Amino acid sequence: MAEYPSSFDKEELLKCARGELFGPGNAQLPEPPMLMMDRITDVSGDGGENGKGHIVAELDITPALWFFPCHFPGNNVMPGCLMVDGLWQLTGFNLGWRGWQGQGFALGAGEVKLSGMVRPDRKLVTYHIDFTRVIDRKLKMGVANGVVKADGEVVCEVRDMKVGLAQAAS
Repeated sequence: MAEYPSSFDKEELLKCARGELFGPGNAQLPEPPMLMMDRITDVSGDGGENGKGHIVAELDITPALWFFPCHFPGNNVMPGCLMVDGLWQLTGFNLGWRGWQGQGFALGAGEVKLSGMVRPDRKLVTYHIDFTRVIDRKLKMGVANGVVKADGEVVCEVRDMKVGLAQAAS
């Protein structure tokens, strides 16, 4: 396991987006506006419900966020696909945090359940991810379950989310 802290502020997440945290060619977060969190509050390789790792992150909600005016005009909500993408982003971040090499990519999700909405009047979105399986072979892969909460209310649940890291073809 590489030696990284267990929490990260916005500037550190932006370093990850620029390829400066885990090194060039390795796991990166997207840059704003697609970066779907403001901070990671806790990450581990052996914590969580299954003892296989977890990650918790937060996104501050303001009415000025880019997706509200366009989704849906007159009934502004955070798109469900962005909630899922935030979970995928964090799952890949955890793999890079473990010191695993390779570029990250989403491989799929078994089940997605949207049960609430993130509206502009909410204050905080929290992402919770618990790994159920980690595979450290040529293809590095994490399988996890994720929950998105808005001001403490569950609004999205994803089961069997898969993210992999692979070396770029030479």
